Amino acid sequence: MPEILRSLSDKVRPEHTALVVVDVQNDFCADRGFYSRLGLELAEIQAMVPRLQGLIDAARQAGIMRVFVQAIYDEAFLSGPALERRERNGVTVPCCLSGTWGAEFYHIGPAEGEYVVRKHRYSAFINTDLDLILRSRGIKTLLLTGVATNVCVESTARDGHMLDYYVVVVEDCVASAKKDLHQATLENIRLYFGEVVPARDVTAAWAAGSGRGR
Repeated sequence: MPEILRSLSDKVRPEHTALVVVDVQNDFCADRGFYSRLGLELAEIQAMVPRLQGLIDAARQAGIMRVFVQAIYDEAFLSGPALERRERNGVTVPCCLSGTWGAEFYHIGPAEGEYVVRKHRYSAFINTDLDLILRSRGIKTLLLTGVATNVCVESTARDGHMLDYYVVVVEDCVASAKKDLHQATLENIRLYFGEVVPARDVTAAWAAGSGRGR
């Protein structure tokens, strides 16, 4: 019988929790980036980032493992289906190319000793070392944050659940350029893939457990 962690406080205990920050990069967040050049609305994304910075600061103080996920979408890494989808949707603007401003982190970034996982697919688990890194540290729970809620955050949440991690999506520290899809994704995750909670509940759980031996 596997161990079952039922309460949020048990799920997010510092010794087995990783904060995963997905794709908070200029191309998805900044005014001159890929999303902006496609004419997508960035207000929700840009408003989310300061809240996420607060959660990152709290995670550092609590000793939570931090992983920053960085999308790199050079054409050499893209599949035929991915290129076909771009053509079908009329997307000609490059996104998150190696060494470019667009691929750089937006207003946040890893400190010394924090992990960076580079990915070439929507999910941070596909053909990366993320699962190995997490298991080597005894991680049971993923605190998922970042952009876009309905694309790379959701893809990572689904794979995390299938790999037997507890998935906790921090609802005010994820965002999308499409508000309706953001909300639909959060509901889908609540039903099938994990838990959706505000950052204040996570930090309150850390504060309440700060006196417990770790």
